[in-house]
Amino acid sequence: MNYQTTVSSKEETKNKRAKNKLKNELNQKPTSAYVGATWGVVIIGLLSYCIGLWNATMQLNEKGYYFAILLMGIYAVISLQKAVRDKAEDIKVSEIYYGISWVIVIASLLLLIVGLRNADLLLSEKGFYAISYLLSLFGAITVQKNTRDLDFIKTKTEEENS
Repeated sequence: MNYQTTVSSKEETKNKRAKNKLKNELNQKPTSAYVGATWGVVIIGLLSYCIGLWNATMQLNEKGYYFAILLMGIYAVISLQKAVRDKAEDIKVSEIYYGISWVIVIASLLLLIVGLRNADLLLSEKGFYAISYLLSLFGAITVQKNTRDLDFIKTKTEEENS
């Protein structure tokens, strides 16, 4: 048995496995259709919510309340998604930051529920605001996830080509 041949084939096998593993990681890239759909969801959610507020007959301070909840919720879900992803990738995230992110997401949802519950709006209008709000939050989460995935894949590809 030729020892040199055995060692070489083992090294070749290891190299092939490493390349296949990298290829599998890069195959996790979100499709352009999915990326476009998530951007569409964010834009539709935000536009519908804001157009609804613009055309509403409520007072300006009430419109400001709902707009502030929208901004708070979007920032909170993006922050929470980042913290969850960092934890999954073994990047250090303080438990306080992680906990505060959850608290703010829940608080924004509760503030919307309380605001809509006490609002002098038709039930269909309340449903419209709730659905467009949730659509905006979901879209923001997925856009942030796609952005992070694409950046990760770009960095890995650059490292591999270097």
